[in-house]
Amino acid sequence: MAGAETVRSEEAGGSAPPRRPSWRSIGPGIVVAATGVGAGDLVATLIAGSKFGYTLLWAAVVGCLVKIALAEAAGRWHLATGRTLFDGWRSLGAWTTVYFVGYVVVWGFVYGAAAMSSSALPLSALFPDVMDLKWWAVLCGLTGLVFVWFNRYAVFEKVMTVLVGVMFVVTVYLAVRVTPHLGSAVAGLAPVLPEGSLVYTLGLIGGVGGTITLAAYGYWVNAKGWNDISWIRVMRLDNRVAYITTGIFVVAMLFVGAELLHSSGVALAKGDKGLLDLGEVLETRYGTATAKLFLVGFFATSFTSLIGVWHGVSLMFADFVTRFRKQRGGGDATVVVEREKSLPFRAYLLWLTFPPISLLFLDQPFGLVIVYGVIGAFFMPFLALTLVWLLNSERTPREWRNGVLSNAVLVAAGLLFVVLCVQQVRELPW
Repeated sequence: MAGAETVRSEEAGGSAPPRRPSWRSIGPGIVVAATGVGAGDLVATLIAGSKFGYTLLWAAVVGCLVKIALAEAAGRWHLATGRTLFDGWRSLGAWTTVYFVGYVVVWGFVYGAAAMSSSALPLSALFPDVMDLKWWAVLCGLTGLVFVWFNRYAVFEKVMTVLVGVMFVVTVYLAVRVTPHLGSAVAGLAPVLPEGSLVYTLGLIGGVGGTITLAAYGYWVNAKGWNDISWIRVMRLDNRVAYITTGIFVVAMLFVGAELLHSSGVALAKGDKGLLDLGEVLETRYGTATAKLFLVGFFATSFTSLIGVWHGVSLMFADFVTRFRKQRGGGDATVVVEREKSLPFRAYLLWLTFPPISLLFLDQPFGLVIVYGVIGAFFMPFLALTLVWLLNSERTPREWRNGVLSNAVLVAAGLLFVVLCVQQVRELPW
């Protein structure tokens, strides 16, 4: 891939003229935003809308701004330093390596099964008599494996963009179909905390689109061929457009929850199966065609998360293995094409696919659920606070370090994620 090799850190501050932002350049942001928004996020948004109407709309908007800041920080690190994010983490001490290894091993094992099941649910509902849900899940996992194994970033980005288009069209159509009350929606932009809404508010701000894939953004930026500071303006446009699109997507689902569920008192089941409940409500209210269209959007939402993680986290794992073996110089990032073909990349793809298949046929072991929940809860505070550390140190060229606003948003995000982390750990089935 021409231009896919990142520059060395000592060259990152070079005098290449800034690239002019263009709509045609948008891509990595769409990938990271779509990957981070899964079926569970949609259910959380719908439940928030069903319980509190439009009152928490402001929290969805704030959450969108937080994700823009986090992804921009990750992309700026890659472009301003010529170093990958894992390389930056390693410079903070061996403890980051220990955490990352535990995270990708345990998290990948459990997430693989969850992503396959989430993608299988709408397919099983669309084609109820074809095969069992577990076999749909296996098919989704194997499809994701084959697709990522044999394709490179350019094809991956195009497919993700198409699926995002499907997600966007379906959710906006549903939001228009339920006829939102725009006056109430505007009022929901005022920051208000109704009684009993704190957990839902924190979840809306911190949960939608908040996963390890935010850390993968810089890797996708490099895969696109953006490799030095001349691309920072392009990266910022890409990131903002992507998360504004995601914000519209989330707001649309909040509208559906507020109008369709809140007004009628319908309660959804927690987890991905809550979306099947919504499908039944839509069929009763608007007919079979609308319900099936929603299930198509549900599948697009789930499958973008699956293939996004299969690709992005595998890139991060391949970079980790490269750094750990010290096969490259300290600040010189690996050529993306080589990383996509590498043994570690494909080994992690296999880890995301085949071991989790066993969990589809077994109840998840109690201890594994606990470890997965604890490690996963700590990742977002880990990401936010390490970015603050890296982007305020001599590891980053002075002109590309955080300003006052960036620091304020990232520190606030880090503290928010710490609170969410404590809440998630407390809710685990100890």
